[in-house]
Amino acid sequence: MARKLSFACVVLTLLCAATFLQGCSELVLLNPKGPIGESERFLILTAFVLMLLVVLPVIVMSVWFPLKYRASNTKAAYEPEWSHSGKIEAVMWCIPLVIVLILSVLVWRYTHRLDPYKPIDPAAAQFRVDVVSLDWKWLFIYPEQGIAVVNELAFPARTPLSFQLTSDTVMTSFFIPQLGSQIYAMAGMRTRLHLLADEPGVYAGHNQQFSGAGYPTMFFAAKALSPEQFEAWTREVKKSPNTLDPARFEQLRKPSSGDPVTYFSSVSPDMFEYILNLYSPLDKVPGGGPGQGHAGQAQTGHGHP
Repeated sequence: MARKLSFACVVLTLLCAATFLQGCSELVLLNPKGPIGESERFLILTAFVLMLLVVLPVIVMSVWFPLKYRASNTKAAYEPEWSHSGKIEAVMWCIPLVIVLILSVLVWRYTHRLDPYKPIDPAAAQFRVDVVSLDWKWLFIYPEQGIAVVNELAFPARTPLSFQLTSDTVMTSFFIPQLGSQIYAMAGMRTRLHLLADEPGVYAGHNQQFSGAGYPTMFFAAKALSPEQFEAWTREVKKSPNTLDPARFEQLRKPSSGDPVTYFSSVSPDMFEYILNLYSPLDKVPGGGPGQGHAGQAQTGHGHP
């Protein structure tokens, strides 16, 4: 009877696991398209394998013990006075200790290696994009191209990306899973992030921090393009009749969800600094105004790799 129950439990566990995996056919975290995502996948899989060193023996023993020590098994040793085993004690302490030590070394090394403020290739030219989180949409400003886009991020593939981020609303989290490293955006604070896409493609980007009623719609397409495709995309954006200045931004910052992709063919100089400094304490005193504060230099927030 015990054998049948144990076998049924194993079968049920396998069926549940198969059902779960079918619902996760596209595990984007395990299909990275950049060096940061590759490193994070290595950490995830390494931690998973190390934890299996504890989990798998427990699963095996949960089946083996009832089978071996069932009442009907007369061949099993009967030792009512048994109370201690040095070998079992050593295994119970040494294996978890080794796992913790390995994970500690990995976390320490990769925490510094994957610092989001650290350029991927300091010697290479960085492609800059300024990111502003709004209710409930994303604004991407390209200062070198003099353009801006709502809810669409395009950039050259195989080029180091340098983001600086802020928020015009509550705290949000900027994340492109296949490229790696989510990081927080906060009002009046500047955070930085460096990523790279190894190959052209369209990757899902979204907000990972609950930010109100429109949170489920805070998605954007991250398009890694070839140099020729990016130039064509830039020319397309510059054909737009829309311009982004402080007056237009006042309209854009009003809460709305499900906004379509919107192009702005020109942007006021230092638009990102203007948005950042809206929350500067200098704006609250006589003589202070947008663009005169220094919140971007005085206040810096850090995210997590």
